[in-house]
Amino acid sequence: MTQIEKNNNILLVDKDKELCNALGKYLDRCGYNITKTESSRSALSFISKNRPSIVISGTQLQDVDGVDFLGKVKCNFPEIQVIMIVDQGDLDTGLTCLRSGASDYISKPINSGALEVALQRAYERRKICFKFKNYEASLELANKNKALFQQLFDEVPCYISIQDRNFRLTGANKQFKKDFGDHIGSYCYEIYKHRTEPCRGCPVRATFQDEIPYQTEEVVTSQHGEQYNVLTWTAPLRDDTGEITQVMEMSTNITQIRKLQSRLTTLGLLLGSMSHGIRGILTALDGGIYRLEKGLEKENQKQTYDALEVVKNMIHRISSMVIDILYYTKERGLNWTHVNVMDFSNQVAALIKPKAEKHNIKFVYEFDHSRSLFEIDPGTISSALVSILENSIDACLYDKSKDKSYKIIFRVHETEGHTIFEARDNGMGMDRETQENLFSLFFSSKGHRGTGLGLFVANQIVEQHGGSIEIDSEPKQGSCFTIKLPKVLPKEIKNGINKQETTETELQKC
Repeated sequence: MTQIEKNNNILLVDKDKELCNALGKYLDRCGYNITKTESSRSALSFISKNRPSIVISGTQLQDVDGVDFLGKVKCNFPEIQVIMIVDQGDLDTGLTCLRSGASDYISKPINSGALEVALQRAYERRKICFKFKNYEASLELANKNKALFQQLFDEVPCYISIQDRNFRLTGANKQFKKDFGDHIGSYCYEIYKHRTEPCRGCPVRATFQDEIPYQTEEVVTSQHGEQYNVLTWTAPLRDDTGEITQVMEMSTNITQIRKLQSRLTTLGLLLGSMSHGIRGILTALDGGIYRLEKGLEKENQKQTYDALEVVKNMIHRISSMVIDILYYTKERGLNWTHVNVMDFSNQVAALIKPKAEKHNIKFVYEFDHSRSLFEIDPGTISSALVSILENSIDACLYDKSKDKSYKIIFRVHETEGHTIFEARDNGMGMDRETQENLFSLFFSSKGHRGTGLGLFVANQIVEQHGGSIEIDSEPKQGSCFTIKLPKVLPKEIKNGINKQETTETELQKC
């Protein structure tokens, strides 16, 4: 029999003296230090003073049941391993001993091979116990450090999340949970982008692929529907082998910084983002003029009219772009007046209907027959409604399904204290992320065809009137814009604003 460790002290406890003597001589020849006793009292006293590695005990002692003695040893000295000796075939007692904490049991008559295996297993179990104690001490220290780390993690005044390779959140700090909710296990792009698939250009994905930090700036939406501009950094988290298993994403809310940027800087960004669109308009305008000249030279009436239509469309696009820029770059009050709801609605419809029908889009308007008045700046509200209705036309034109008849419904009705305008189309529709960014500056779902200003300005106009715009949309199912305006402007909006006298001529100019 091989010795397992330096502490090879073994205590034998059994009321059968002859068995103890025989077993003691055998173990002594194997190199173990043997102590023998018959009672649990003397055994516990010896254990308390000398802490043997192993106790080998019978089930019947001089003063107590062996299983009870086993329980006292394991309760007071859990690191000491106890091997129980049971009568031959007494499986039930053996199982009871194991359940009470014995490392093993052997049956009478004792087989030397079985005894050696039991001792080896007892020593291995003892080693594990000491390792576990060391782990406990290390864990206690780690827990103290972890508590400090968690406190720092939670108190950092930015958003911190930890994500796995599937973009699922495995951790988040207090600030993140406050603004975006406690959603461990959810996909990051669902939580603050409300997407159904990972974001394009995701910095977390890039860090997993390239194993280096990345930095991006993006717009996210809180659980309360508020939009934030955030500057985001990523950092790889590695396991003991150096493999990246998770990525930490840290985001700083820079919304206020963006809002406080000077209008000159913003205008510079605006002009930069619009340069491609302007170039395209000028190119189309140049081509239209060339075709117009050729049509006139050849006296080709169809070519002349087609070219003239192109020129008119380009002029309209330039006009809309300039109006948006002027509204955005110049702060202005409202030239409000009392306007007849039905007269105003009919004038807006008259501006949109020809353009819709030109593209084979059915334009339907449903108006209440009320002749009531409401307080608005007719020029700006007309511009806002036209932008929204033109967006509905574009949603139909850019719908790739092309297997349905398109229709826009312009509905106007009134509730107590408010006038409600609805623009409903059955075009391409929008996902949630697009809806949440639709009124953001420079955001356009039309690519280079849009400036990102039209709906932004429309929303600014409506909010300046104390109103709101709500969107109900599903991809491929169409969209509904609901514009809610107060019939009477709030006093704080009226203060300091010159009221314009209502005349029939001014209403016609709407």
